Amino acid sequence: MSREPSFRVAPGGSRPLACLGVSTPQQASVTPPTASEPSKQSEQSASSVPSDPPPLPETPGLSWRPATRNDVPAWARLLDAMAEADDPAERPTAEDLADEFEGSWAAPERNSLVGLDDAGELRAFGWVERRPGELRALRVFLQGGVHPAWRGRGVGRALLGWQETRAWQIVDAEASELPVRVILHVEEHNVGHSRLAQAAGFQPVRYFSDMRRPLSVPVPVRDVPEGLRLVPFEGSLDEAVRLAHNEAFADHWGSEPRLPEDWRLWTTGHRNFRADWSFIILDGEQVAGYVLNAAYPQDWGPQGYTEGWTSLVGVRRPWRGRGIAPVLLTVSMRAFRDAGMEYAGLGVDTENLTGALALYERLGYEPGRRSISYAKLR
Repeated sequence: MSREPSFRVAPGGSRPLACLGVSTPQQASVTPPTASEPSKQSEQSASSVPSDPPPLPETPGLSWRPATRNDVPAWARLLDAMAEADDPAERPTAEDLADEFEGSWAAPERNSLVGLDDAGELRAFGWVERRPGELRALRVFLQGGVHPAWRGRGVGRALLGWQETRAWQIVDAEASELPVRVILHVEEHNVGHSRLAQAAGFQPVRYFSDMRRPLSVPVPVRDVPEGLRLVPFEGSLDEAVRLAHNEAFADHWGSEPRLPEDWRLWTTGHRNFRADWSFIILDGEQVAGYVLNAAYPQDWGPQGYTEGWTSLVGVRRPWRGRGIAPVLLTVSMRAFRDAGMEYAGLGVDTENLTGALALYERLGYEPGRRSISYAKLR
């Protein structure tokens, strides 16, 4: 959906987190994959899952089947109805929903459900996602929703039960020795969603906050550290930035390496990515730091202001402590402001240990909406 990587859950929240990465030192961002870069075997692991999903939920008045691309218009109508009741931070477009079928790992015929009423209208959906290439934890993400008129009938409980059963099928089929997290994300103000998660035995494991900064307030000037260069994002540096990101976020809670397909689909290849608002700091030919920004105009009307969104900002360990992150954030603010945006926005893990939250507050960002990561662990 919107706010890369969309409804599928970014590392730690429904939106990508603009947190400062902590890494282990590497001497080049363009070297071949190392221990922090998934092997071919790990890339393929998500495909080795059972072909037969669990029995369909039993819910009076609804029939269930896997989602198909033809469901996108009805899915969009369902999310519009849900948005009226739930006031979500994100308003995905039909194009965003179609993207859910694109990843080679998606397998909607096994990992999705839609519930249709007697008139054939889509009233509920559920999606289970296990991405390949993870090195630190085996994670399965759950996302779903029920039309407001169909809530209170046990539909959400039955749907979540199916999703969880499917998640454990995937986990058991992989026979991995990694720690396991079955995860769903909830906006803090959506009390009903939290109650559903808790009733199913999920526990809150992390809290996240959206932050915003008014661009009517003067943007401070931060000088590029001596010996480094600030350059606009360009496609020739895309792979070096991906590898730098994987390194910078290696020790960040909930983060896993981003594979090229995932990166292209949900980050620099996504329609909402703004290369003209994104920047890189180079030390010679090495990526020392980067900031990747986006625009989500479908959210501006409901939220009441225009906004440039910082999807990812990271600094590799050898260059930390030199003021690179403030340079990247302030140059982003100026790009947003010059494009007529009213606010700069980003998301942060409130327990991030790299000092990201304090940095954002010093630059004038203020906390807003919060979300919760619920999980079952094994």
